[in-house]
Amino acid sequence: MSSGAYLDHAATTPMVEQARLKWLESSQLVGNASSLHNAGRNARRVVEEARELIAGDLGVRPSAVIFTSGGTEANNLAIKGAYWKLAERDPARVICSTIEHHAVMDPVLWLGEHEGANVQWCEVDGFGFVSPDRIGQMLASQAMPTLVTVMWANNEIGTVQPIHEIAEVAHAAGALVHSDAVQALGSIPIDLTGIDLATISGHKVGGPVGVGALIADPSISLTPIVHGGGQERDVRSGTFDPAGIAAFAVAVHQAIADQPAHARRVAALRDELVRRVQQAIPEAVLNGAPMGANRLPGNAHFSFPECEGDALLMLLDAAGVYVSTGSACTSGIPEPSHVLLALGASTHGARSSLRFSLGRTSTLADVEALMAALPAAVDRARRAGSAVQR
Repeated sequence: MSSGAYLDHAATTPMVEQARLKWLESSQLVGNASSLHNAGRNARRVVEEARELIAGDLGVRPSAVIFTSGGTEANNLAIKGAYWKLAERDPARVICSTIEHHAVMDPVLWLGEHEGANVQWCEVDGFGFVSPDRIGQMLASQAMPTLVTVMWANNEIGTVQPIHEIAEVAHAAGALVHSDAVQALGSIPIDLTGIDLATISGHKVGGPVGVGALIADPSISLTPIVHGGGQERDVRSGTFDPAGIAAFAVAVHQAIADQPAHARRVAALRDELVRRVQQAIPEAVLNGAPMGANRLPGNAHFSFPECEGDALLMLLDAAGVYVSTGSACTSGIPEPSHVLLALGASTHGARSSLRFSLGRTSTLADVEALMAALPAAVDRARRAGSAVQR
């Protein structure tokens, strides 16, 4: 970890020691996991043991675990792969919420623009919730093969969706259900019963960057998006990374085992952060679901009126406090948060936000470092904004 107060665990979080040690151990192996000789079989054993560990922790069959390079690839495989299979004989559509991560939204947009997909966007309420009833109404409006994709928990505002209610409604209409569970895994309990396709990622749960998985019901057919050796159920090609996969499995196991205690600890720390921010800056607006079971325990997302989020981020960075304006994948692009716009925020309001996200290494000292720097940063950002307006 770099020195400073790291409050951006939703973007990436440090590797847990058990996963790091597993990676070091497994990285000593030499052999392609698809080779037939003994070295290859040893490498393949590492991969399959990891697959079984993840499957056991998630309560699915090992054949449901398809290893990928991370959440983005897994989302693309789920969305494009499922859509293309649905559209082989009849026109098909995708129903997607308006607050998805770009790793979901962009593939959906691409399918609409390049593949003629019937794309329909499900709006959310002011807290960021998707209504199961609204999904049901959209499904009833047209009878056609449909994929419904709704994230389990939002990466920016932390709102946790009623995903099983959504899945029940979708299945009653004959639709497939995909959920991006990248932010949810390890933070809240995960039950994949009734979820056809789910995405998880290594570096969000204390594993290495560059590995993730699509959890896909084995009965569901997907069209490959990458062609080659067909290493994963003939729907995903690419040479296995045994060390990364083994470390990923250890991180998933640890995240699930520690989840209840982890959630209690970071929720208490998050609540203290929220209390102090609201006390020091009363006009700050907490975005997303109210505190409680319907919000990720480590998430606090605020808008600071009359401030630019990017300016606040850099001022805090100069003070050794590391936060985010939202998704790191779009950092540096001076555009308003599409998530906040979907919640009804103005364009300026959607550019005035910061996300504080806590993880395993977070302590009260991080909160105190934030509060030592935040009031002055807000004041300076406001004055800078006023000067520009004049």
